[in-house]
Amino acid sequence: MIVPERVCTSRLLLRPWRAEDAPSLLPVLESNQPHLTPWIPPRVSEPVAAPLLARRLAAFGADFAAAREWRYGLFTPAEDEVIGEVGLYPRNAERRVPHSEADRVEIGYWLRSDLTGRGLATEAVQAVLAIAHTLRGITLIEIRCDARNTPSAAVPRRLGFKLAETLEERSGTPEAPPIALQVWTYNHGHHQADDHALHDHRTLPE
Repeated sequence: MIVPERVCTSRLLLRPWRAEDAPSLLPVLESNQPHLTPWIPPRVSEPVAAPLLARRLAAFGADFAAAREWRYGLFTPAEDEVIGEVGLYPRNAERRVPHSEADRVEIGYWLRSDLTGRGLATEAVQAVLAIAHTLRGITLIEIRCDARNTPSAAVPRRLGFKLAETLEERSGTPEAPPIALQVWTYNHGHHQADDHALHDHRTLPE
């Protein structure tokens, strides 16, 4: 396994999604649509019938096992409550690609609206930032977010990422204005935030 399957921070448990997580995740997606829809693609955030959601989560788990991308569900330490998601996505400068073709990795994340403002997203990103430093062939770590999503942009700033550029991207609907996409970068050789993450989490045996 290229990355650990279970990671524990002081307040979070990170592990791959499973089909049986669907009954716990579905009400979270249903109650957080106004919070998630502007920023998270429908293939991740759209609530669907439980069997379809189970299939979606099983596919996420299969991608994790095959090292195509590493999407962690965020849970309470007792694993009895869904908190959100954090993921590592291999990519090049243009798009997401297989790990073998990647020179960088993108970190993505979302939280339930009732648990924002508590530092949980920062805690989750710290944990996967430490993992990103161990990935072979990766020289750059990125976080990409809509410039309007101020809380999301605060996470890379807090962890020592630098705003490298702001790209203009087409909106998902023709009538909407273009999106200003911020690209925050963290050099692989810069270990300050990684040191914090290593102090804040431990890897559990599989």
